[in-house]
This record gives sequence, C-alpha cells and structure tokens, in this order.
Amino acid sequence: MISENLLKVKANLPTDVTLVAVSKTKPNEAILEAYATGQRIFGENRVQELVDKYEALPKDIEWHMIGNLQTKKVKYIAPFVTLIHGVDNFKLLKEINKRAKNEDRIIDILIQFHIAQEDTKSGFTFDEAKEMLESGDFVELENINVRGVMGMATFTDNKEQVQDEFRTLNNYFNVFKSHFFKFNETFSIVSMGMSGDYDIAIEEGSSMVRIGSTIFGERNT
Repeated sequence: MISENLLKVKANLPTDVTLVAVSKTKPNEAILEAYATGQRIFGENRVQELVDKYEALPKDIEWHMIGNLQTKKVKYIAPFVTLIHGVDNFKLLKEINKRAKNEDRIIDILIQFHIAQEDTKSGFTFDEAKEMLESGDFVELENINVRGVMGMATFTDNKEQVQDEFRTLNNYFNVFKSHFFKFNETFSIVSMGMSGDYDIAIEEGSSMVRIGSTIFGERNT
C-alpha cells in the first residue's frame, strides 16, 4: 500500500515540487518500503526518533527536521540533518549556527512564519523576520544557509482561508527573496502543504510539500 500511495502522490505532483515523506511515528519497515520505491527525503518531528532512524537506515536518505525543535536538542541532529524547517526564533538559529560550526558544516534552514489563525502554531511575523535579517547579529551567522520559508495553514474546511494563508507565505518569500536573498540562488524553497491541503498549497506557489498520512496511513500513536 505504501508504494502504491507514494507513486500516486508523486504522479500528481508537479516536477518542480519536492516531496518530503513525513515518516514520524512510522516503523523503519515502512520507511524502507518507501525507500525501495525511490523516495529519499523523509521528515521527522522528534529528535530522538530522527537520530534512531538515521543510525538504522540507509545513509543516502535526506533527513528533514519538520517539528518544533528545542535549542538543547540541536546538537543531536547537527552532524547529519539535511534541512531544518521550523526555525521560529533567533535563539534557535544561533544555536544551529553554533552546532554547525562545531561539526564543520553549514546547515540549511527555513524561516518559519506564523500564517495561521491558531495560537498553537509558532513562527515569525513578517516584521520580526525583517528585523532579524537586518540585524548585525544575523550577518555573523556563517554556518547556516537560509533556503526559504515554511508555514502551516489553519486546520479548517474553509478553503478560501487556507488559500489566503498560503498566498501570504508565498508573498513573504518573494519579498524576502528580493530584499535579502537576491544573490542567493539557494533561497528557493516555499515549504507549505500537508496531506489535507497540499493541492491548495501547490496552487499558491509551494515548492515543497510535507505528506505523511496519504502515503503511510494514519499516524501511529
């Protein structure tokens, strides 16, 4: 079933949209089935689970940290993580830079914006991100590379609201691209859209979707 689901999802994705298969709570066997079908990018939201899976599974997998990341846990994933999606404060960004420097590598990150009408979702406001990017402290961070933006829409059946929130994030991407990352060709990712709303996200400019239950079935508790 996983292989069938994965192939169906990929068949419906535009070629310029990257699929992150959200494997959180799923066993290694499920990930290996997706891997055997050609999937190489997987997303996890818990640090310990991410570390355990990295150690046990093929080393050509690109691991994305997609959940809330505590500053004190950055050190555990710094040696291998490919992309950190949910960077929602400057303190976390500084810690990622510090741990990346210790590992003699540059870690790719996405700036997370709060676009939903829900307090449970975190992220920068437009003004907060602008202030951070204009600061001298940000310029000093040499071991992180900002690849783009990330956000989650409100969990609602109101399609127009979800469209509007995704459109807002894409607008943020375009503004920050032109003002701060004009000469950074790698600043190219708009990570938005999950199993329930990725089709809307793609319509509104998403270049990376995070899909779990549509591929792996409902989440294991």
